[in-house]
Amino acid sequence: MTVRVLGIDPGLTRCGVGIVDVAANRSATLVDVQVLRSAPDLPLERRLLLISEGLEELLDRHQPHFVAIERVFAQQNVSTVMGTAQISGVALMLAAKRGLTVTLHTPSEVKAAITGYGSADKKQVGTMVARVLGLAEIPKPADAADALALAICHAWRTGVGGGVLPTSGAVAAGRRSTPSLSPGALTPAQKAWRDAERGNAPGPAAGTSAGPRRLNR
Repeated sequence: MTVRVLGIDPGLTRCGVGIVDVAANRSATLVDVQVLRSAPDLPLERRLLLISEGLEELLDRHQPHFVAIERVFAQQNVSTVMGTAQISGVALMLAAKRGLTVTLHTPSEVKAAITGYGSADKKQVGTMVARVLGLAEIPKPADAADALALAICHAWRTGVGGGVLPTSGAVAAGRRSTPSLSPGALTPAQKAWRDAERGNAPGPAAGTSAGPRRLNR
């Protein structure tokens, strides 16, 4: 069984959209990747319309089975999180109109699923996305790589494509699948996102801001 997942890295100025096909052995193939843009000097309603029209075109053209969106949460830059939340709402509405299931993933979940490490940096995530998809270069800008990472993360974490989640080492070595695991066994990546979900990651040091960071602006 092959499933098509459309990942959205929401943003008002730049909105990354990545579409991948994921097979039962967890191998992933690039379908399309784009970064939708709206100029900051345009009225808000016009910016939302531009991004909305781009998302609609991609949804209708590629007909995904599932939609994955980065989860929005509070951060210091209020204007940025407002724009992100507005685009997330637009994406949720467009997916609902098409009867599509939408899942929200945190940045830590995405990083852990793709690299096996919930605190991986952008370069590590982009590198693994390129390896998973068999690309010669890391997709740019970062919004593009992050959207693809979201789509891959969704298929791997939810098991919609079937098979067993490969370890990050297996992917890096070019092996897209791993042998079946014994009951209760977890790969390093699975353990990482399990701990992220349970909130077992080390807390922030004194004097630093708490909470996860978005993959990008």
